[in-house]
Amino acid sequence: MVFKSNQKVFLSIVAYLFFIRFILLSPVEAQNSSKNLEKSSFVAQWVPQAQFAGYYVAYEKGFYRDYGIELDIATGGPQCSPCDFLKQGKVDFINLSLNTAIQAHAKGLELVNIAQIMQKSAFMLVAKKSSGIKKIEDINNKKVGVWTGISQMQALSFIEKYNLKVTIVPQTYSVNLFLRGGIDVASAMWYNEYHTILNSGYDPEELTTFFFSEYGLSFPEDGIYTVKETFLSNPRLCCSFVMATIKGWEYAFAHQDEALDIVLKYIKAANMPANRVHQKWMLGRMEDLIMTSGQNKISGKLSPGDYLRVGEELKKAKMISAIPEFNNFYKNCVSND
Repeated sequence: MVFKSNQKVFLSIVAYLFFIRFILLSPVEAQNSSKNLEKSSFVAQWVPQAQFAGYYVAYEKGFYRDYGIELDIATGGPQCSPCDFLKQGKVDFINLSLNTAIQAHAKGLELVNIAQIMQKSAFMLVAKKSSGIKKIEDINNKKVGVWTGISQMQALSFIEKYNLKVTIVPQTYSVNLFLRGGIDVASAMWYNEYHTILNSGYDPEELTTFFFSEYGLSFPEDGIYTVKETFLSNPRLCCSFVMATIKGWEYAFAHQDEALDIVLKYIKAANMPANRVHQKWMLGRMEDLIMTSGQNKISGKLSPGDYLRVGEELKKAKMISAIPEFNNFYKNCVSND
């Protein structure tokens, strides 16, 4: 009888402790304890940096797990072609600029845009005022650094639009040629190379900037993509990935110091030099480029007008022969409207 009594007491204590543990579970733990997580994977289009802070933050804060996803984040960089990774089934999700994605789709990769995170282009041209460039016409007869590949399209479209007569010089992703006077005008991203130029000793007042977004050439950049087959077979997974990522971006913008700590962790893990000041600038500019709707939330939608404009420029540049049908290219994972 004593044994049975003690056994009942023991079982009562165990049950009580289990109950206490249950009610003390965090929301993430409670949700994940009641369902199986679905494995998925993602790779960014470049090396770890604050340009991709939303993904890293969403992972570290458990937002993907909140949405039922056990995510693996592969390290991007020059050795990794996101489109190839997607095509070969190495990852389920990638991010790409809109012009790159349209061209990949036109070449036969059946990818779909499930969220347009960046609503504007960060692409710009930068010149030193000391070189005599203060307005568009002053670029005539100057040396202009232009990136190779599809990244050159906006710069070439700008030059053509304003009928500029220039000497085009192939530019690497370094701005050293510009700093040393080898070119008069440099291609740059607002969140990256432009800040490098500032850190090299130039004040903003000493520079003339031409933001393509201000000249009718705003090609929205980072969007989230998957292959059409993945979306059709598992739209819930796709849209859950999108919503968790948006939550990651919103958290990153609201807690920027914490977000920078997370980004720097990924940079160091990739054995890359980490500069907190530069990453802070990049995160701030990403907020400017993503939160452009005038509302305190992320749109995540691809505008048909933006899509058509970019497609037309690609067609004009003979990079594609036809613009893919918008409804085949874009799947709205943000809302039902």
